[in-house]
Order: sequence, then C-alpha cells, then structure tokens
Amino acid sequence: MFLSLTIFSLNRKKMNLKSERRGIHVDQSELLCKKGCGYYGNPAWQGFCSKCWREEYHKARQKQIQEDWELAERLQREEEEAYASSQSTQGAQSLTFSKFEEKKTNEKTRKVTTVKKFFTASSRTGAKKAEIQEAKAPSPSINRQASIETDRVSKEFIEFLKTYHKPGQDIYKQCKLFLDTMNHKRDLSIEEQSECAQDFYQNVAEKLQTRWKVPPEKVEKAMDQIEKYIMTRQYKYVFCPETTDDEKKDLAVQKRIRALHWVTPQMLCVPVNEEIPEVSDMVVKAITDIIEMDSKRVPRDKLACITKCSKHIFNAIKITKNEPASADDFLPTLIYIVLKGNPPRLQSNIQYITRFCNPSRLMTGEDGYYFTNLCCAVAFIEKLDAQSLNLSQEDFDRFMTGQTSPKKQESDSFSPDVCLGVKQMYKNLDLLSQLNERQERIVNEAKKLEKDLIDWTDGITKEVQDIVEKYPLEIKPKNQALAAIDSENVENDKLPPPLQPQVYAG
Repeated sequence: MFLSLTIFSLNRKKMNLKSERRGIHVDQSELLCKKGCGYYGNPAWQGFCSKCWREEYHKARQKQIQEDWELAERLQREEEEAYASSQSTQGAQSLTFSKFEEKKTNEKTRKVTTVKKFFTASSRTGAKKAEIQEAKAPSPSINRQASIETDRVSKEFIEFLKTYHKPGQDIYKQCKLFLDTMNHKRDLSIEEQSECAQDFYQNVAEKLQTRWKVPPEKVEKAMDQIEKYIMTRQYKYVFCPETTDDEKKDLAVQKRIRALHWVTPQMLCVPVNEEIPEVSDMVVKAITDIIEMDSKRVPRDKLACITKCSKHIFNAIKITKNEPASADDFLPTLIYIVLKGNPPRLQSNIQYITRFCNPSRLMTGEDGYYFTNLCCAVAFIEKLDAQSLNLSQEDFDRFMTGQTSPKKQESDSFSPDVCLGVKQMYKNLDLLSQLNERQERIVNEAKKLEKDLIDWTDGITKEVQDIVEKYPLEIKPKNQALAAIDSENVENDKLPPPLQPQVYAG
C-alpha cells in the first residue's frame, strides 16, 4: 500500500532531450486510475483510485481470510487424526480418559484462539505499553494547545450541525460512535484504521443523500466538517504512527533532497525567471505553502496548502512566459519548489492525506489533480538520475558527492538592475570553482605520478632480481701475483718470451 510508480512512472524516453526543450513530461492519462474508471489514481493505492483500490483490497483481504481458514481447518483435521491414532495405539497408558479430554479441550481452545488472531485485533494493554506511551507523550503545553484547538473545532462542528436540524443530530451521533470505535481499535494497523475511516465517510455520505435527502452541495460541506471534526481528534494517533515506516521514509526523502541541492532550474527546464520580483515573490509563497502543510491537522487543510502552492506556481509561470502555463511547465516547477523548500515530513503528510482524507477530494477536482502531481514529483525526486537531467554520469556523481557544483551564471547574463557586488560575488564563486577543479586535477595528477614512480621502482627491482636469479654471480678465489716478465721464475713458463730487438737494414 505504499508508494508505487506503476501509474506514475516518468517515461525515460520522454525525459530525454529530443528538441531544444527536454521537459519532464507526464501525460494526463498517466495520472488517472489504471483501471480506467476516469478518477485520479494515487501511488499509495498502487495506481488505483480510492474506489478501485478498496475493491482490490477487499478481494485480496477475502482471499487471505479464506486461505487462513483453510489452513486452520487443515490443522484441525491433522490434530483429530493424530488424536485418533494415539487412541488406538496408546489405550493402555495410565492417562485417564477424563484427563485426556481435558487436555484435548485445552488444545482446541488454544488453537481457536490462535485462529481468531488472524481476523481480530489484539487487545494488548499491558503496563509496559502504557509506560512507553507515557514516556512518549507530548509536553503539557502541547496537550493544552491541542485541547484548545479540539474544543474550538467541536464547537464549530456543533454550530454547523444546527443548520441541519434532525439530520445534524444523527450526524453528531454517528461521529461520536465512530470516535468511540476508533478509541477501542488503537491496536489495529494503520491500514485497517484507514479502512474504517473510509467506510465511515462512505456510509455517512450515502445517508446524507438517500435517507436525509441533503442536496449535493450541502453534502460536500457536511463531509468537510465531519472530516475536520474527527481527524482533529484522531490526528495524534494516526499521523506518522510508530507502527509504520513513515518516519524512515521522511528521513530518506529529506536526505535525498539535501543531496540534490545543486540542481538548477535550467537542468529541470523550469520556465520561471526569479529575477522578476513578482515571480520571485510567487516562488517564495509557493515554498511557504508547501512547508506550511505540515502544521495542519486536517487532511483537507493540508490539501488546501498543496492547492495554494500549485496556484502560485501557475501564476509564476504565467508572468514569466506572459501566457497560461501548461501541465508540462507545471510539473518541473513543482519538482523545483519541492527541492528548494524540502518540506518537513513530506512522506508522512502524503500518507496521512491518502489514508484519511475524504476520498471524493482525491478522486476528482483540482485538489486531487494537484495532490497527484505532488506524488508524481516526489516519485521523480526519489528516482532522479543523470539521464533525467541530461548530465553525464561522471558529472552527476561529482555533484552528488559535493566534489564540485554546476557553474554559476556568467556576469553578462545578469539583468542591468543587478548590483555590481552580486556580479562580483558570482565571478568570485566561478573563479573559486575553477581553482577547485584545477586543484583537484593537480592532486589527481600528483597521485598518478606517485603511483607511476612506485610502479617503475617496483618494476626495475623485479627485473634486477630476475636477472640475478637467471645469471647468478660466481666469485672465484684470488689468483697469486704475477711475476715480472724478465725474472728467472720457472713457474712462469707459460708467459711469452721477452721481446728481442731487431735490426732493419737502412
């Protein structure tokens, strides 16, 4: 049930540079439910919309339940066969029939309890768990603040329901019953709690339309207030629970975004010129909105932050290009905003919205469209590589490891309004970057030269050793001193005779 890029996979071929504009492109059809129902899909639902996902989830769940029952029945048959066999072969044992029956009953009770655990939630409420919850409980000031907000939301909800008269009373009773039920199901997995919430939304919406005959426009407002009321109370229990790996995913995404701090708008083909003051303000507001999402407690309010962020992005593109923005312009800019803002607990917020938001908001409308694009942007960031940015793998690795960074824009590309100090700063940064690259080359060449010298020395030494081994040096004993040529030493008879003078006739 976690992020899957089945429907949101960014086609590599479409990311490559086919023309002057590369573009990060996702067809609108790829944002829809892969079952073809026409609603928006979601990576947390494996590319399905909430309705189709619930159908697939129920099928898988029923299949698992059936398999568990078959397993339990098989184990029961094996136990009965073993019992019958033991009765026929061990009848003479001292164990009485009554004691055996008692033992068999206990075994059956234990097995039934084990089987029930497949289908019912555990009711562990030990002292150890209470101590852990107490140790991790928020500070009193935070509790007081949460209590004040809860009381305020409750009063607003009651005042809102007064306008519905009799249906309002029934709605309030249904909400209180749901909250009581959820309080008794704390041990359920977060997926099962999400399923309970989605069932509750669906049942209340059907009752508003069929039993109480509430107009469609009022049904939507009522569902928004219901979601606000119950999720304000349930927020601290279901947002980023300890039983999930949401926090681990948050840290992984934050680390990934920090590693991609060097990505420039030009690499993503972002059609936004931040040198225009109005555009720069829009970018700042978009970043503020996407960061503010984490401070909201209601899924609808978090969605509203995403929608406001997206509208600021569209306005920034429109001002820059002096024409309406397209979907191909929006997604790269949204990716750039996420990289620049690095929103806190991004995955936890996405999962929280997916699990507990009114499903009708995620399936249709602008909120669902912008949320789907945000999920797509996060998926792109997680899988971003050198090919996505039209970089060589060597440059991409150097940027990721922090060895160097992309060159800053040249001074002649600045607008005339930019002060000389900013221009000089970028020139100095470029110079430092070039010096850093030259230093890295010198260090690399020096290391290479050192290695070559070591290899050459080792090679010469080896050659000398090979020659010595092949032609060993033999040292002969020292010879006696040679006698003079004219001496009468008879031992020197091997020497040539002395030279005689010869006379030549003139």
